Parts: sequence; structure tokens; C-alpha cells
Amino acid sequence: MTVRVILACGAMLLASGAVAQTATHTGAHNPAVKASAAAHVTAPASGANSFSEDQARGRLTKAGYRSISRLAKDKDGVWRGTGTRGGKTVHLGLDYKGNVSSR
Repeated sequence: MTVRVILACGAMLLASGAVAQTATHTGAHNPAVKASAAAHVTAPASGANSFSEDQARGRLTKAGYRSISRLAKDKDGVWRGTGTRGGKTVHLGLDYKGNVSSR
């Protein structure tokens, strides 16, 4: 009888661990690893930006913008400048997350 109780308790412990691992998360998700491709957002996020000017320029170039000029970090930590894409000159922003915005 004691062996059966111990086996039953062990089975319940193993089953409860499996259920806990199958939980799914909904809503906003912050991945552990940022994709190398720059995401395009409508408005850049404010925050301490650790990108150097060369890194910011490279990120904007990788996002498809050319002739990037007047690149400077503003008071919100967003790199701002101008660039061209598809023959149009646009105002650019690059936030601390690496997201690109244009208008």
C-alpha cells in the first residue's frame, strides 16, 4: 500500500510540472534576443540610447535609408536625422531599442 501511495504522489508531481510548462503568454512580449532587422514603428520610444552615431547610421542604412545626414541624439535619447528612401527625403528616428521611425 505504501509503495502505491508513493508512486501516485510521484506521478502527480510529474504531471503538475508538465502542466506548468505548457502555459502560454499573451499580450506584449519582450523577446530575450532582439532580431537584427530594424522594426519600423510610428513613434520612437524615449530612453537612454547606447548606440554610437556610427551604429545608428548603420542601423538606418540596414533599414533601407540612404544619404543619412544631420544625425544627432535629442534630449529623449532618440537619434534623429534625415535620409532618403525610394527617392523621397524623410525625417528619421532611431530609439534605444533599435526601432526606426520615419515621417
